[in-house]
Amino acid sequence: MTTMYAALLRGINVGGSRKVPMADLRALLEGLGHTRVRTYLQSGQAVFGAERGDEESLAAGLARAIEKRFGFAVDVLVRDHAYLAAVADACPFPAGSLEPKQLHVTYFSAPVTPERFTEIDQAAFRPEEFRLGDRALYLYVPDGLGRSKLAEVLSRPRVTKGLIATSRNWNTVRKLVELTEE
Repeated sequence: MTTMYAALLRGINVGGSRKVPMADLRALLEGLGHTRVRTYLQSGQAVFGAERGDEESLAAGLARAIEKRFGFAVDVLVRDHAYLAAVADACPFPAGSLEPKQLHVTYFSAPVTPERFTEIDQAAFRPEEFRLGDRALYLYVPDGLGRSKLAEVLSRPRVTKGLIATSRNWNTVRKLVELTEE
């Protein structure tokens, strides 16, 4: 049975560096034996079907293929449809009444615990705020991510140490759920 997955690539096609053309990414995924391959936008999202494999091994295989093809390492997370849908459904913020640029999800490579964030005084960043999921962080930024001081603090190495972390706006979160439906 084929399971649908989304691959989330961190830090590609930003500012003219670390270019990974989407046609090449699709070809890489097909070359790895995946089916129903599609990409979304230019910022590092692809969906594909796989007969077998777990998220970590699928991500590692794609990361190796990207490094071999393009000559640079890229952090890759792979999540299946069920997980993506569960993250969207569990959003603690009123997603339907917010502009998509105000709401983001940061996906992590492993579960995150509140202890990782204890040094962050959330009240100091109001009205911005975040809430934790298991391997996800929900971020509400009323003025958008580019102006967010809280997002800057959340991306610091002492917070993300030892983890792959990559963020997507709410439009992308919802679109990945849609694209991975079986």
